[in-house]
Amino acid sequence: MGILSWLVPFVIILGPMIVLHEFGHFIVAKLFGIRVETFSVGFGKRLWGVKKGDTDYRISLIPLGGYVKMAGENLDEQITGAPDEFMSKPKWQRLCVAFAGPVMNILTALVITAAIAMVHHDVPSYMDRPALIGGVAAGSAAEKAGIKAGDLIVKIEGEDNPTFGDVFDRVTFNPDMTLPVTVKRGNETQELELRPLVQNVEGDSVGTAGLKPVLGPDAKLCVTQVTQGSQAEQAGLKEGDQIVGINGNPLEQDDSGREALVKGIEGSDGKPIALTIIRNGQNLNLTATPVMDNGKYRLGFYHGEGTRKLPMLQALKYSYKQNLRVLRLTTVALTQVATRKRSAGNTVAGPIRILKYSHDAAKQGALTLFSLMSLLSLNLGIFNLLPIPVLDGGLIFMLLLESVLGLVGLTLTRPVKERMMQVGFVLLMVLVVFVFINDIRNVLPSRGEPQQVEQPAQPQPQGSKP
Repeated sequence: MGILSWLVPFVIILGPMIVLHEFGHFIVAKLFGIRVETFSVGFGKRLWGVKKGDTDYRISLIPLGGYVKMAGENLDEQITGAPDEFMSKPKWQRLCVAFAGPVMNILTALVITAAIAMVHHDVPSYMDRPALIGGVAAGSAAEKAGIKAGDLIVKIEGEDNPTFGDVFDRVTFNPDMTLPVTVKRGNETQELELRPLVQNVEGDSVGTAGLKPVLGPDAKLCVTQVTQGSQAEQAGLKEGDQIVGINGNPLEQDDSGREALVKGIEGSDGKPIALTIIRNGQNLNLTATPVMDNGKYRLGFYHGEGTRKLPMLQALKYSYKQNLRVLRLTTVALTQVATRKRSAGNTVAGPIRILKYSHDAAKQGALTLFSLMSLLSLNLGIFNLLPIPVLDGGLIFMLLLESVLGLVGLTLTRPVKERMMQVGFVLLMVLVVFVFINDIRNVLPSRGEPQQVEQPAQPQPQGSKP
């Protein structure tokens, strides 16, 4: 069961993403009458398959990917000019086929995120509200910058009228970097400089500023997610429970109560603690014993304002905004890598770390596993659009380049295409080697140092995990 507990979540996440990506190419190729010779899940030797019509549907030896082989697609094969060959079709149809795979992955990410929001939405409402500051932690970066309770952040790092979520993202992705901030205080505005402090979260360096939101009069301190097999689950804690007391002391249902809860658990020294909760209108007392996890005592649950179910239209709107947010944060991270503000080794993850992430996500539950699938599906779609020959984006680039050259009477010759494919293949292999080495370096401890694993650039569950 040990190996299966790692492999099964990995296959659950990667398998559908690969199949859906290739199905995108396949279905559009079929739509345009292109003969598809092979639909393969995996690369290398054919292990099993069935042939229907012109297509061999197969499972191959190496599971890290897949492909669709269309007639007349490759430069090294004999082009007969048959009407059902890839190269016999107009450029716009070939472009549609190339785009179909990445688009299918992006649509998958949108659908999964919306579906999750329709059954379990735990994002605090203040994240979408204007960045009105309810409080500032003592000794924090925000206090040093001169930000005060009641301030409204109207601009941060060039972004006007940010939400609290926008400010949270800017702070998180810019540890130890100076962020220009404009705050409105009463009828006046002030220009300040915020330099988020560096905080290590499961091996990742993120920024923290000590900004507290305005929660509103109806705020509740609720359990939004319980980790499978955790002390919290064993104690009987359930999603939706409202936590109103710890060790006999009442908890305010605001930010101070959240801090008191986290401090009470982390400062327990591993001794049992008593939680008072409200479930279905009844007061209950539960006892749980925190265990050490990543250097802190935890019970294994997330807390926040509570969970709700969004109607379909709202869920789709949220999914659209959330996926745009992930794209923006990914762009920020990659830009920081290019400008040497962020380590490439701590930003790019490959199969080995995805294996670990999927294992960890599976322990959190099905919703976390599907959230990771959505994130990776989006990133797979965008990655395949990069203009690197041998990727979908490389084919799109060459087709567009051919169209532009055709306007001035030039052509993209076969030798040039072959050379571009060779260069693209070398670049891709270099990236693959880098990713594998980087994964091993991050996952395996070395020289007796504590193991540190970088988490992927993804939106984390809101609220702390005590």
